[in-house]
Amino acid sequence: MTDHFYRDTWVEVNLDAIGYNIKQMKEKLPKSSNIIAVVKADGYGHGSVPVAKRALEAGAKALAVALLEEALVLREAGIDAPILVLGRTSPEAAPVASDHDITLTFFQEEWLQEVNTYKLEKNLKLHMKWDTGMGRIGIRTEEELKNILDALNKNPSIYLTGVFTHFATADEEDLTYFYKQKARFGALWAFFKENWPHDASIHIGNSAASIRLPEEMHDYIRFGISMYGLYPSGAVKAKRQIDLKQAFSLHSRLISVKKIAPGESVSYGATYTAEKSEWIGTIPIGYGDGWIRKLQGISVLVDGKRMPIVGRICMDQTMIQLDTEYPIGTKVTLIGAQDSDVIEMDEIANYVDTINYEIPCIINKRVPRIYTPNK
Repeated sequence: MTDHFYRDTWVEVNLDAIGYNIKQMKEKLPKSSNIIAVVKADGYGHGSVPVAKRALEAGAKALAVALLEEALVLREAGIDAPILVLGRTSPEAAPVASDHDITLTFFQEEWLQEVNTYKLEKNLKLHMKWDTGMGRIGIRTEEELKNILDALNKNPSIYLTGVFTHFATADEEDLTYFYKQKARFGALWAFFKENWPHDASIHIGNSAASIRLPEEMHDYIRFGISMYGLYPSGAVKAKRQIDLKQAFSLHSRLISVKKIAPGESVSYGATYTAEKSEWIGTIPIGYGDGWIRKLQGISVLVDGKRMPIVGRICMDQTMIQLDTEYPIGTKVTLIGAQDSDVIEMDEIANYVDTINYEIPCIINKRVPRIYTPNK
């Protein structure tokens, strides 16, 4: 979070939108299901600490990150809610996790065996990952599960508090593979209950699964991309089973406005040449900020009107074709609403042939974040 900045480019994160999206999801879930707010990758580029705090205020019961380092950032910010690290953490870091009451993900018998060689001053909480068809990390067979449960019984300082899986196609129109994964999870769960007498919470639902099939979720859901007001896919967005508000917007200001003559070119490689006299504005953002060169040609908003990016995007600056002369300092919106028009994250993602998840993540920390409302 930036207290003060000097450049004329910034991101606004609407924390009320985060709270609104959490509450919309809570209304869809049965009372027996709670929300884990996923704030990995610095809150998908929105800022993990402010987002986490707002999500907890809005009713989320726990947080999830990808790395132990990300969890420690939250603890250092004074957040004492349960935190789960979704990725694999090196065994030698287990004492750090236990000291800070951070829950780790595991799925390997040898991982447990190595953890057992370290002295734990406090109990270590673990969630076990099952690979039901995603093909990334997690146990796949009953034999693996049985060996891991046997290893768990050998260390009284380690507590298994949850099990989970992740769906590969919950955001697609065809849910055949989703239900195949769900059946695999059910079979492993039945074996687990026969061989493990202790309680463990279950979370299988990502944003897509939770929005589409809230009644089929368990103790928790993992609310990630949709907490930020973005739909996981076009298929999910088209059904509008939940109302979401985009929290992220990106803005800049004109720092130069000039009139060029017919035949004059703009930016590296002279890829754009004016056919008539026209006004060109420059804004201080470029691929060094994550506003990548592939965005050449897309429109931004000036005075509520769409103006195209012309010429190659530079490391620190981008040029736009204006419909008239505008004062230096005029606000330019690259993502978000201005007057009656809006540039959605999906529009940017579609233009560069990626998913909306990627766009806020690649707008890097050179671009300061402003949080509204500023409490």
